[in-house]
Amino acid sequence: MRSLHLARPRAIMMVGVPGSGKSFFASQFSQTFSTPFIDSETITAITNDRAISGRIIALLLTEICKTNQTFILEGNSETKVLRAEFAEFAKKHGYDPLFVWVQADPSISRQRSAKKGRNQESYESTMQRFEAPTESERALVVSGRHTYATQLRMVLNHIGNDNRPPVVHERQPSPVVPVRKRIQ
Repeated sequence: MRSLHLARPRAIMMVGVPGSGKSFFASQFSQTFSTPFIDSETITAITNDRAISGRIIALLLTEICKTNQTFILEGNSETKVLRAEFAEFAKKHGYDPLFVWVQADPSISRQRSAKKGRNQESYESTMQRFEAPTESERALVVSGRHTYATQLRMVLNHIGNDNRPPVVHERQPSPVVPVRKRIQ
């Protein structure tokens, strides 16, 4: 396993419709870099109560933030309000938030959701609530059809670019060219 060394830790939130590939990417990323991965759907399924699972997730995130380690949250990202709350939480704890928006064709995401056991009604309900990230959220878009390696390369390039110091192009003074005096 590799480790991920960043100037500032990242709070990564996976965004996308059910079956787009969010959980797959988050799970693989977590394994690749030994990064904490909070799967809110699993916690909600265990508790069978959205309010209680929300409190558990908040507790887990608060504890993870004490480690100053990059982490991934999958779930609770279908609306702009939920993403804004996450970004505010991340910044408050010294993290740079990153939204990774996994996109897939609706027919593919519907098939994947069905394979995971999600019924059609639940899928449609989530689809109706889903609000695509806005330009101001600066979400990194990856395709749910690409391989994990391709998706990872895009995310790492994005993170790497954010960690590079800005290039400052100082204007060099033009060389002083002595003026020749004309002899008459």
